[in-house]
Amino acid sequence: MDIRIQLLAIIGSAGLLLFVLELVRRKAFMERYALLWLLAAIVMLGLSIWKGALEEIAQLVGIAYPPNALFLIGFGFVLILLLHFSLAVSRLSDQTKVLAQRLGLVEQRLATAEQRRDFRHRQTGNGADVQNGGSDVESYAEARE
Repeated sequence: MDIRIQLLAIIGSAGLLLFVLELVRRKAFMERYALLWLLAAIVMLGLSIWKGALEEIAQLVGIAYPPNALFLIGFGFVLILLLHFSLAVSRLSDQTKVLAQRLGLVEQRLATAEQRRDFRHRQTGNGADVQNGGSDVESYAEARE
């Protein structure tokens, strides 16, 4: 492998590793996602430094030019990350749907309770709640606003 290409791969891999570590330090990156990126950066850095391993992997896979094997391995990590994030997005989408349905049920219960309170209020005619029937609903409605 040409020394210029190896040096470029080392600088790129080290830069990625430092960038991920900085994001974790700033708490801009959740640890569970950072682990995948750290693993990818460390493997890329290791293969960039130890060109014998990269040449063996390239020969084993049938790639004539070893730096192309490095890009193939990087592409494999990107595919794994995409799969991982697709699973996370799917799970979050399902959770959002369930939360929206629960919110709809809570709003329906609140509307029903308010209708009952208003009906009791009209039945008594004097403006007082019947046996404190609406106080919980009113406090919940006030808290929502």
